[in-house]
Amino acid sequence: MGLLSRIKRSLRALFGGIVEKTEDPELILQQTIRDMRDRVPELNNSVAQVMATERLLAKSRERLETQVVDLDSKIKAAIKLNRDDIATAYIGQLQQAQLDLGKTSQQLDHATNASKQALKARDNYVLQMQRRTAEAMQLINQSKQAKLQEQLAQTMASFQLGDDASTFSEMREKIDRRAATAEAKLQLGTSSVDTQMQDIEREALDMQLQDKLLDYKKQMGMLGSGQQETPALPSGEPSA
Repeated sequence: MGLLSRIKRSLRALFGGIVEKTEDPELILQQTIRDMRDRVPELNNSVAQVMATERLLAKSRERLETQVVDLDSKIKAAIKLNRDDIATAYIGQLQQAQLDLGKTSQQLDHATNASKQALKARDNYVLQMQRRTAEAMQLINQSKQAKLQEQLAQTMASFQLGDDASTFSEMREKIDRRAATAEAKLQLGTSSVDTQMQDIEREALDMQLQDKLLDYKKQMGMLGSGQQETPALPSGEPSA
């Protein structure tokens, strides 16, 4: 294989791959649908021109037919009046009108067939466009579904359950450690000497308050002669 052929093959492979990667099937199909729809007005215009030609030829033939009938009447009238010269002139016009009528009739037949073919072609094109549009929409939907599946596959491929599981285990261990540390600190706080001293001071304050209460009752004569003063007991100690 020659050097030039190898270079061409390499370029085709390079640029062909680039084009293939940049081609979006959805965009291409949508553009194809737009192109087909854009051609419909142009096609309708062409069909309209063919039909207009048919109508013009039909009117021309109708006019020539009227002219032939009129010339025939004039020829007969001229002959009755013994005006052979005028009759001869009308005969010449009649022959030309008949010749034109024949040509126009042929042209009209061709135009009529052309109109039918143009209308049929237009209808077939519209039908094909509708089918292609429906097919393109299905392909576009399939393309969108394929993209979603690709994205889902990429997401699932990049999802590592083991990484998340290790994260949960690590966070659980940290939370358990914090809870255990807080519980230990609380236990140390409640069993410390300062806490015990606070309990004793609170108990002593309660005893003083009980003594004050008895003093008030004595002053108010609410304690009978046979009623003994009951010393206030520290809270938490059972009475005898």
